[in-house]
Amino acid sequence: MAAKLKKGDKVVVLAGKDKGKQGEITAVMPKDNKAIVDGINIAIRHARQTQATQGGRTPKAMPIDLSNLALLDANGKATRVGFRMEGDKKVRFAKTTGDVI
Repeated sequence: MAAKLKKGDKVVVLAGKDKGKQGEITAVMPKDNKAIVDGINIAIRHARQTQATQGGRTPKAMPIDLSNLALLDANGKATRVGFRMEGDKKVRFAKTTGDVI
């Protein structure tokens, strides 16, 4: 099955503590059905000091379920993703505007 959301897509969070926030997908994990979005679902991780790195509390973006994300269309609104054939290529398009992504 083709991926509706890919790395680099601008998305908005639909549910959870970060509902309404927008960001860009930095990584997608299709097996887990999750994605990492920069600035979303931030957790504090504690690291021990080593010779190379400073220890302390570091913020880290944690994975969020794909069902809680929606793609942003050209107007900046949440949209669903559809697929259609243009010639011999399968392309993604925004359901709200019909524009190819």
